[in-house]
Amino acid sequence: MKKYALRIIGPFLLLVTAGFWTASPAQADLRVCNQTASTISIALGYRAEAGWQSEGWWVTAPDTCATVFQGDLNAQYYYLFAADDISGGSWDGPVFMCTRDEAFTIFGVEDCLARGYERTGFFEVDTKNRKSWTLQLTETELADRQNL
Repeated sequence: MKKYALRIIGPFLLLVTAGFWTASPAQADLRVCNQTASTISIALGYRAEAGWQSEGWWVTAPDTCATVFQGDLNAQYYYLFAADDISGGSWDGPVFMCTRDEAFTIFGVEDCLARGYERTGFFEVDTKNRKSWTLQLTETELADRQNL
């Protein structure tokens, strides 16, 4: 009876153990999901080791998500700006950072115009000090922002 049990259980234990060895670590990222009918462009701002940094653009099709920061989130607050590329309008806010039309990584938030960049208002995202966060951008939220 023992030999029969080992023949059945042995391969099962090997399969379960192999699953633990090959399992990939959980991803901790900042993701932005586009819950609109339009393509949107997303820019990110955050406090890096060397100071404030802004990056863009992640172009995201309807009903898809973009990972705008990879790895564990090491700050409670991140800042986003997103623009509806088809219908117009934007998700913006009162925190100004530098952007430009092409793909960019810009260090510092001061003197954007003097340095040849645009001065763009970002909104604050409170990640509640979690290591991973997903934000949904919706048409309703966009309409609410346009009516302020």
